[in-house]
Amino acid sequence: MKTALVTGGTSGIGLATVEALVAKGYTVYATSVRSAQAGLEMEESSNGAIRYVQADVTDKEHRNNLYEVIENEVSGLDVLVNNAGYTKVIPHRDLEGASDDVWAKILDTNLMGTWWMCKEFYPLLGANGGCIINVTSIAGIRPTGSSIPYAVSKAAINHLTTLLAASFENGVRVNAVAPGLIDTPWTKDWEQIREHVGKTAPLKRSGQPKDVATVICSIIDATYMTGQVITVDGGLTLK
Repeated sequence: MKTALVTGGTSGIGLATVEALVAKGYTVYATSVRSAQAGLEMEESSNGAIRYVQADVTDKEHRNNLYEVIENEVSGLDVLVNNAGYTKVIPHRDLEGASDDVWAKILDTNLMGTWWMCKEFYPLLGANGGCIINVTSIAGIRPTGSSIPYAVSKAAINHLTTLLAASFENGVRVNAVAPGLIDTPWTKDWEQIREHVGKTAPLKRSGQPKDVATVICSIIDATYMTGQVITVDGGLTLK
């Protein structure tokens, strides 16, 4: 039985990834900070395929507890999907709006949270020659996104992905997926942006969480690939 851990796994891309991995026969540990009830309901209805653990990736004690739970129950991991993230909508021209506190929270959650998870959970993956997938964004590739701090955090994760892929041993692979506009609870009110994507992107639509989950699963299966950032944006970055 293969085992995966998906942070931010109770909604949007994270939830779709959990469901896709369960369909592939994985036992999946899913985390979230706030959606504890949703997580517990997922666990109860999964016939043992999903294990929910409430955890904040920026909290050392939470990460330690999560590590111990996994180590005690299954001893190792085959897949780690770093999907947990945070942003705040701030127009890029609003330099004052991107306060030091906003920078700190976004970088702490997105960049440092990903770094800590990769660093601290590497021992659980090393025994199995596991696979890490970091969920970033096309905002880390081109000047777009909900805020400048968010875009910078995602660009940093893209480079972190390549650095870790070159550094990790024991056959552990590290790749990233960079989605464009995906229809999630966070983006449900972004109608103007959705219309722009529908007119501009070659595939003429925004993406669904399962579109990203499908690519994540393909990266897991692509055992000769590491250090890559795969764009999933309907071709938007071609324009």
